[in-house]
Amino acid sequence: MILIAAAWITLLLAGGGFALDRVLTGAITRNFDGQLEYLLTSLIVSAEIDPDGNVAFNRQLSDQRFLEPYSGLYWQVSGRGFDPFPSRSLWDRRLDIGRQHSDLELHTYDSQQLDQKLRVVERDVRIPGSPVRWRFQVAETRDVLDAQIDALRRTLVRSFLLLAAGLILMAALQTWYGLLPLRKLRQAIQRLRSGETSRIEGAMPAEIAPMVEELNALVAHNDKQAEEARRHAGNLAHALKTPLTVIMNAATARADDLPATVVREARTMRRQVDHHLARARAVGRRGSAHSRAQVWPSVESVERAVSRLYPHVRIDVDGAKDLVAHIERQDLDEIMGNLVENAAKYGGGSVFVTVQAEAGFVEIMVEDDGMGIPEPDRIRIFDRGVRLDSGKPGTGLGLAIVRDVAEIYDGTVSLEESEDLGGLLVRLRLPAAG
Repeated sequence: MILIAAAWITLLLAGGGFALDRVLTGAITRNFDGQLEYLLTSLIVSAEIDPDGNVAFNRQLSDQRFLEPYSGLYWQVSGRGFDPFPSRSLWDRRLDIGRQHSDLELHTYDSQQLDQKLRVVERDVRIPGSPVRWRFQVAETRDVLDAQIDALRRTLVRSFLLLAAGLILMAALQTWYGLLPLRKLRQAIQRLRSGETSRIEGAMPAEIAPMVEELNALVAHNDKQAEEARRHAGNLAHALKTPLTVIMNAATARADDLPATVVREARTMRRQVDHHLARARAVGRRGSAHSRAQVWPSVESVERAVSRLYPHVRIDVDGAKDLVAHIERQDLDEIMGNLVENAAKYGGGSVFVTVQAEAGFVEIMVEDDGMGIPEPDRIRIFDRGVRLDSGKPGTGLGLAIVRDVAEIYDGTVSLEESEDLGGLLVRLRLPAAG
């Protein structure tokens, strides 16, 4: 992270420094050219034509360097048909006239002559009283200009290097200080992993406090799932212990009904295993925010399956057909299969299923015309293995599975008396999916 910040700082400062160098060197160069242009204008203003047709000056330029040979500052006037008229500083040499201009505008350029690198400004002028087009030139060595530019660039480089070092140092300090809470969090997670603590404790900065809360919630959730897994593993072991004991006793005693006992107890064990597998699947899927199931297709599918098992039972369904519940389709099918099958098995021949929306939930009511369940037994019937009618086959796990799976998805199931059919009404509520 620090290296990336350093790279970006270097890149941005390099770009900014280059742009600033262009602006400042341009300003220095324009100032230098302005001074030369001033001298050129003064030279032109003081020029006049003498009786012989040559250029003469009514006053001399005040800069002493024009009088010193090869001083680095020169002027020259030239015209076609006339010898160039130079400043004393040119001594026995002359400035290059260069190319002809088609205008009377100012021209500025660099030129290598007189064994010097010169900055030249020139302009063609028509002086009153003369038909000749005269060229006025002022030239000065670039030494001063280049020295100013070099001094500027050295200052810029030093300043930007210092600025870059300061910014990189500040970025490093900020990164180190900004990541300090994460280092504290890492240490807390290490203590959590080593078993020293059961949750992340201690004051944390406001920037990571929400993340710490979520981590603690995740730890609590995992602990709860682990506890559920241990409890259900124990429940399964306990549920299988009795059938296995019965089979072992029958086998040891060489009982005559050993085959029937094995089949009966194996069926019981299979139901127990199916119950715990269903719950384990639901627990594993409940964390998915994408769990969605169309309620009406599930109800219709269960109605067709139960109608084939109990052809003498009339099953009617009604209600909203577009509701979606926050549950996996497989779990919804298992819940509805248990409820509708129980209603068909223990009812008097009529089952009515209603689907409706209710305050953020999908409510499914399954009613039958049977004997119902007395109110004192409506809580106990949800316990595993409890059956109020032992005259019909079953293991007493149906409603226990319904309750467990519904609660996993934050739903509820309750038993009431059916006002229309007179039997049992099972009210299942599941969260509606948006």
